[in-house]
Amino acid sequence: MAQRSAHPVVPIALLLFGLAAILLLTIRTEDVQERPGFMYGIVLDAGSSHTALYIYKWPADKQNGTGVVTQHRECHVKGGGISSYAGQQGAAGQSLEACLEQAVKDIPKEKHHVTPVYLGATAGMRLLHLFSEEQSNQILQEVGRKIQSYPFSFQGAAILSGREEGAYGWVTVNYLLENFIKYGFVGHWFSPGRPTVGALDFGGASTQITFATQEEVEDKQDMMKLRLYGQEYSLYTHSFLCYGQDQVLKRLLAHIAQSQGYPGSVDHPCYPAGHSRTLKFSSIFNSPCTAKYKPGSYDPRASLTVQGGGHYEHCLGNVSEIFSFDSCPFSQCSFDKVFQPNVSGSYMAFSAFFYIHSFLQHITNITVSTPSQLEEAARAVCRMSFSEMLLVAPEQKVRLQDYCASSVFVKVLMLRGYGFDETSFSRISFQKKAGDASVGWALGYMLSLSNLLPAETVGLRKALTPGAWGTLIFLFVLLLTTVLVFILFRTCGGKKKGSSESTI
Repeated sequence: MAQRSAHPVVPIALLLFGLAAILLLTIRTEDVQERPGFMYGIVLDAGSSHTALYIYKWPADKQNGTGVVTQHRECHVKGGGISSYAGQQGAAGQSLEACLEQAVKDIPKEKHHVTPVYLGATAGMRLLHLFSEEQSNQILQEVGRKIQSYPFSFQGAAILSGREEGAYGWVTVNYLLENFIKYGFVGHWFSPGRPTVGALDFGGASTQITFATQEEVEDKQDMMKLRLYGQEYSLYTHSFLCYGQDQVLKRLLAHIAQSQGYPGSVDHPCYPAGHSRTLKFSSIFNSPCTAKYKPGSYDPRASLTVQGGGHYEHCLGNVSEIFSFDSCPFSQCSFDKVFQPNVSGSYMAFSAFFYIHSFLQHITNITVSTPSQLEEAARAVCRMSFSEMLLVAPEQKVRLQDYCASSVFVKVLMLRGYGFDETSFSRISFQKKAGDASVGWALGYMLSLSNLLPAETVGLRKALTPGAWGTLIFLFVLLLTTVLVFILFRTCGGKKKGSSESTI
């Protein structure tokens, strides 16, 4: 029996289906090609110890959308923070040149003139402003002139308040975790319904705690309300100036020198046993943070030798004394007479918190996820000699003598200060990045100043342009018509064949 050949309508239908697929791909390719590409934004995070330049990008046709801003590049400026160049004419601006040159290369030339640049200075410049308003203003002017010499759209250089730094860090964390809004598969923005995450920032000159709370904030200076995507957020945020890592170490040494009568040599219980270093008195008492420890008269050029003791309990006692837990004018306080609601929910700890936590786990092999593990790891580090630490972490040589003090400080701050316990401490995630973006206040700062964070919800977004949808519908109708004609033809052909066979 001869094999029945396929009806010619079948390959025609398949051909049309293939044509539809090809045309759809062509439309999508043209659609992508017609899009205006990316927009870019630059933020210079001028911290107390160093400056970092971050480049962000987002689709140019989605400026009022969210969940689309990503980190494009980052560059870390060599040298200290801009505040360290006080009194050095032009030095602060010159320090930014290498990273600004890199930004020129990293951003397409045709986008340079529409790329906003923001410089935000934090606690280092806040301290300098307290010490000398004239010097801080001069540095801001210098860095502003330097940035304006590049082909970008300079939007200003400003000193952030502690509240702003804390709030922008909170925005960054929750934006990157998509806790505000998420882009669905069907092309629709929706609220994921997840609770927000608190932000814990530990910089060089200050530390910030920020979280959403339903409790009454008794000190209104520490309350901030934000409206994002139709949702109201009530935040508690406080920044502790002089409680950043560098200033804490300086205050601790000043406190020890004072308690021992300002001799030429002091015993430092937080330094590794047997380790010593010599430094000038001027490097200790050159900060507003150490003003209360300063002797009545001293020679700034005089040297101080610091001898390590490696004694955890004595270190803990001295570190605790730079806090004030004595009195509280509110129903409850963290420390230094500052009101704080009870901590609740999850938190992300970043900046120096991440580096100290990472170091502790690396050098002690202890998983630091509970208060008891934090204490165990801190004790272990304080017992180690400098050479033992150097063997495990040679790349950290310049900071090794400080890790005992920093670890003990984090323990006191987190547990006694902020009030984290066995349950709540385990909900802290220590992070350097979320996805491909560095965690800090810079992204939240740019989002807010660039109007990329709408107050109300964002509507439905089609995945295709109207022209693409029209063509796709036309091809679908054409394919459907062809299939119907084919079915009708087969049905009629079958009936005729049946009639002819019955006649025979």
